Amino acid sequence: MSFQIALSGLAAAQKDLDTTANNIANVNTTGFKESRAEFADVYATSIFSSGRTKVGDGVTTSTVAQQFNQGSLQFTNNSLDLAITGEGFFATTPDLQSQDLTYTRAGAFKLNKDNFIVDNRGNFLQGFNVDPVTGENSSVSLSTSSPIAIPTSAGAPRETNNVFLSMNVDSRALETASLAFDPTDRATYNHSTSVTVYDSLGESHILTTYFRKVDTTAPAPSQWETYVVWDDNTAAPPAAGSWIQGDDIFFDSSGNFITPPIPEIRLPAATLNDPLNGYLTNGAQYANDVVVNFRDASGTRTPTQYASGFDVNNLSQDGTTVGSLTGVDIDSFGRVLATYSNGDSSYLAQVTLVRFANVQGLKQVGNTSWKQSLTSGEPIGGQGNTGTFGAINASALEQSNVNLTTELVDLISAQRNFQANSRALEVNSTLQQTVLQIR
Repeated sequence: MSFQIALSGLAAAQKDLDTTANNIANVNTTGFKESRAEFADVYATSIFSSGRTKVGDGVTTSTVAQQFNQGSLQFTNNSLDLAITGEGFFATTPDLQSQDLTYTRAGAFKLNKDNFIVDNRGNFLQGFNVDPVTGENSSVSLSTSSPIAIPTSAGAPRETNNVFLSMNVDSRALETASLAFDPTDRATYNHSTSVTVYDSLGESHILTTYFRKVDTTAPAPSQWETYVVWDDNTAAPPAAGSWIQGDDIFFDSSGNFITPPIPEIRLPAATLNDPLNGYLTNGAQYANDVVVNFRDASGTRTPTQYASGFDVNNLSQDGTTVGSLTGVDIDSFGRVLATYSNGDSSYLAQVTLVRFANVQGLKQVGNTSWKQSLTSGEPIGGQGNTGTFGAINASALEQSNVNLTTELVDLISAQRNFQANSRALEVNSTLQQTVLQIR
């Protein structure tokens, strides 16, 4: 029996050595979680034996338990490198249609040839669908997650339908009502500003807005006429649509414009599409009118007339040309934001995070990955930085949580334990040899 006890001690010491050696070997493995060999004594007796004199039957390895404490962060220059600070795992699948989820803390992700985010083994990072404008997810159920793709272009161009313009016109400007408006004659208007707009094919055009003061007679309010010219199209006679006149703007004695209504300049789609007017020469067609709104998009900024120089405080439009991808950013919630060269930005997905009731119950499958098991509990999906889920750090990797100093001390301890059990085995052998030599 003493032989068996010593042998079980040797086996336990060997298991401890193996576990420690594996921890040391993976000290630089991204997302690796150290393991700890846990042991229990072996004790067996019957109801008819005396428990007071029972010694025990040795030791057995109860489990090799992984320790999921946080590893330190290593910051990188790759925006697709991800690390979780706190609880949670990334979810990956081996192919696009698979629901065979594997879970990992190793966030060294990159793009494959089809622009999907994958890990080093080509497994697809899973994400939830989100609203492209707000980034809000529609569901955090794992069954709704899908591989995250990064499109290289912003898609089809979007024609301009609204221009938002807010400005201050100079109250000290002189009237120009005595002269007919002519965009080629600076004496016939007081101020002008331009903005780039886009047609249905994504081609850019310059839209120039002109302002001229026509009435300051007291007590009547100050009156300004507005005009637009498309692509400096001033060579054609007015009958052919070389410029379009908009609503007049009226200001009170305090310099605030008088409403209602809010003035605008409307460029009818039929006018823009008519080839005789020469606005569009590339085959593009506007589906809706183009409107120059004298306010900002939210309606909080409106034109003013103060004794100050002409100043544009808001000028924007809602069209885009085709754009190429210029950057990808991922915030602490896991929302993936793509920015494009045409000024567009769009939320693409939200990185899926998964947690378990018992992380030590997960089944290890290698490559710093785990799968669900009976003892781990069901996977629960969610988003980063909410509830019990940790925050996602972009351009960072979670290093191994192995403490090399501690492991070297454990290695020495395991070695001494092995030597002691070897000595016990040797003593048992000597005692048996002594008995066999009795004559």
